[in-house]
Amino acid sequence: MVGYSGIKTSLVVFAIFLIVIGVALSVASGEDILVQINRLSWQEISVLLGLSLVNYGLRAGRWMLYTRALGVFGGVGASLRHYIGGFALTMTPARLGELVRLRWVTRESGVAAEAIGPLILVDRAGDLASTGLLLAFALAMGASGVAGAMPVAVIAVFAAVLATRPRLFQATVTFFWRLTGYQPRLFVRLRRAARALTPFSSPVVVIPALVAGVFGWFAEGYAFYLLLDWLGAGLPLWTCVSIFLFSMMTGGATGAPGGVGGAEAAMIALLSLQGVPLDVSIPATAVIRITTLWLAIGLGALVFPFAEGIAARTKHALEKG
Repeated sequence: MVGYSGIKTSLVVFAIFLIVIGVALSVASGEDILVQINRLSWQEISVLLGLSLVNYGLRAGRWMLYTRALGVFGGVGASLRHYIGGFALTMTPARLGELVRLRWVTRESGVAAEAIGPLILVDRAGDLASTGLLLAFALAMGASGVAGAMPVAVIAVFAAVLATRPRLFQATVTFFWRLTGYQPRLFVRLRRAARALTPFSSPVVVIPALVAGVFGWFAEGYAFYLLLDWLGAGLPLWTCVSIFLFSMMTGGATGAPGGVGGAEAAMIALLSLQGVPLDVSIPATAVIRITTLWLAIGLGALVFPFAEGIAARTKHALEKG
């Protein structure tokens, strides 16, 4: 039932995505935009899809590192099944995809959910660290036209550092508790969460996880660079990477499932600041979102039933039905 509801929600949000793109099309010349999209060959589309698969594969590899560090690694096949299958619920408001991954791991390993809960936090921290560092590097390489990007990169990296340095995390929590004295139970929970992150703080986990995340997100930023070039609006590589990453972060900050609406609006606006006309920025935005976000959801929807079925049949299953 959770899977059905999540996929249904994904379809609703996809409809919202189409509405957002439709509104953008009404502003520009829809006929010119279709001409731009038709310029893409199947080979070029395949390259875009392949680069997205690189991202998913590297991030799934990072998930394997985290599960191994926690002692619940069930093999490459299980890790891929859990990570990719969770994408099916990306568009749910509460990000149920992350929770359902934990349910699958719990069922197949027999380890209580409370013990593996930090997997969600450290996985999100991995994405924050990777995108933050990559965005900062892009700006250092001369990327321009992304106002406010550096503070966002710094905040993302700082949050990720806290999540991978339990002692620093605890010290920060204690400092703010002493400073405010507000919501003591919240601070107690935060300190417990900090202690639970200890297994992920080793350099043999942090460094390869960070490398996997950076190269994974760079693959999608590079796909955006290629796409713009194929559509006749070539921009410098690092400018494209910074626009892509900042748009993803902006979309995520809105709280909307998958960042739909906010990410697209930010991407079109930032491209316009670079002098890219709407008849190029709109199709580029639509195509890159379909070949990244919606490809992941599609793959997740295909894998989800198998992951759910296997987890339900395992001898360690803690719940039925």
